[in-house]
Amino acid sequence: MDTSALFDLSGEVAVVTGAGRGIGEGIASTFAAAGASVVVAARRSHEVERVAAEIEADGGAALAVPTDVTDPAALAHLAEATKERFGRCSIWVNNAGGSPVRSPLRDLERAVWDQTIALNLTAVWEAAVVASGAMDSGTIINVSSLAGFGPVPGSGHYAAAKAAVHSLTQTLARELAPRIRVNAIAPGQVPTEVMMEALDLGDDDLEKFRTRSRIPLERFGTPEDIGAAALYLASPAAAWVTGQILVVSGGH
Repeated sequence: MDTSALFDLSGEVAVVTGAGRGIGEGIASTFAAAGASVVVAARRSHEVERVAAEIEADGGAALAVPTDVTDPAALAHLAEATKERFGRCSIWVNNAGGSPVRSPLRDLERAVWDQTIALNLTAVWEAAVVASGAMDSGTIINVSSLAGFGPVPGSGHYAAAKAAVHSLTQTLARELAPRIRVNAIAPGQVPTEVMMEALDLGDDDLEKFRTRSRIPLERFGTPEDIGAAALYLASPAAAWVTGQILVVSGGH
C-alpha cells in the first residue's frame, strides 16, 4: 500500500479563515506544504498578505482575501475570489473566532454575548452554507475549542458558542453527506494572541500557567499541532470520517 498519497493535498483548493496569525496561519501553512492552493482570509489585510507571501516564497500558491466573517457579503466575495483565482474550492476551514472578554454570565453585557455568538457560531453557519454552495465535493472543518465540552466560568458565552458549533458540525455532516464531509477540531491550550488576552497572560506568565494546567503531555499546543490535525481531516486519510469532533489538547 502506498501511504504517501494519504496526506497529499495536491490539486486541492483550501480556504482558511482567521488565517492571518496563530492557529489559522498554522493550518494554512500546513495545507500549502501538503500541496494545496490556499486562500488566506482574515480581517487584517497586512496579516493575510504576509502569510500568503510567505507561502508563495516557499513555492506554494496562495491568495490573500481580507474578510470579515461576520459579514455575509464578505463571505460570498471570499468564495467568488477563490473560484476566480483557482477555479474551484474543495476545503473550507472555519477558524476565525474567539473572545477576549472574561466575565461571569450574570455580569456579561448583552452586546458582548451578541458579538461572541455572531463571530463564533453564526459566522460558522453562514460560512458553511457559502462553502457548500461553492464546492462540488470536499470537506468543511470547523475549529472549535475544548471549552465547548463543559463549564468554563468566566467564559461561558464563548463556551456556549463552541458547544453549539459541535452540534452544528454534526448536523451539517448529516445534511451535506455524501457530497461534503464536515468535522471539527477542538484545540486545548495554544498560547495565541487571543488566548493570552482572554486570560490576561504575559510571556513571563506562561510557564507558571502551564504548570498549573497539568497538561499530561507537559507542553502547550502549537499552531502546527492544529495544522497537522486539520491536514488529517482534509486529506484522503480521513475519507470515511465525518461528523466528528477531534480533540487536540495534549491529553486534557
